[in-house]
Amino acid sequence: MSTPVAVTKTAEIQLAHSPDSDDAFMFYALATGKVRLPGIKFIHTLCDIQTLNQDAHREKYDVTALSFYGYAFVADKYVLLDCGASFGEGYGPVVVAAHPIKKTELAGRKIAVPGELTTSYLALKLFEPKVETVTMPFDKILDAVQAKEVEAGLLIHEGQLMFSQIGLHRVVDLGQWWQETTGLPLPLGANAIRRRLGPELGRQVGRVIRESVSYALDHRDAALDYAMQFARDMDPVLADKFVGMYVNRWTLDYGEKGRRAVTELLARAAAAGFLPKPVHAEFLSSNGE
Repeated sequence: MSTPVAVTKTAEIQLAHSPDSDDAFMFYALATGKVRLPGIKFIHTLCDIQTLNQDAHREKYDVTALSFYGYAFVADKYVLLDCGASFGEGYGPVVVAAHPIKKTELAGRKIAVPGELTTSYLALKLFEPKVETVTMPFDKILDAVQAKEVEAGLLIHEGQLMFSQIGLHRVVDLGQWWQETTGLPLPLGANAIRRRLGPELGRQVGRVIRESVSYALDHRDAALDYAMQFARDMDPVLADKFVGMYVNRWTLDYGEKGRRAVTELLARAAAAGFLPKPVHAEFLSSNGE
């Protein structure tokens, strides 16, 4: 009589991130099976960052991209993974207008923003608390500024590199302002995992995401080819530049400086009244530390 073969059921992990080229580049190896986590099947969902920030309140996804500002409101539900983050080192979200405006003249102006839980929104309010904001999908902001539906727009994702092509003017680069003010890179987005999944699974997920990022960096051409389907009207040269801005050494590991930048951002948010209480950023190390 033959011995029964044990069947191990594959567990599913719901993983959500933004539909842009840098996230696609980051998750290329994981999405295409170049790297794997044994026993785990990742179900990828693509959604805009403001929606992901909102969905995190009800823990819709096991692993999710979040704005660092959005994370502050769900830190009791999610813990930050120590890889997969996006930082702007001397660059970041950009405020643009249809005609030249001095950055000292933004108070009272109506500015389109991609969501009130995004780090870009927080950075704007830290820069000038007296702006009037109107929320709209991030990919509609360029058109709204060009049509003069708003006085200015706050651009994230590829719009940061494309506004000059349609005759818009930069008012302020908030990543540059942040670095000049703090000496630190601007923490924009992170990957986080539900606390209830436990630290051991969290570390395993963190490791495979780091492997995915490393694989993409080591196989850049193939990863860029994959990412181009999410590049929204960018040519390959511009897409390569954009990916290079947001998938880099900071993405592989925050390091001491990156963690300090997150702490500084959240501390300033709390001090300025943009958080109900101070929030301690907790990072789950995939090295088991």
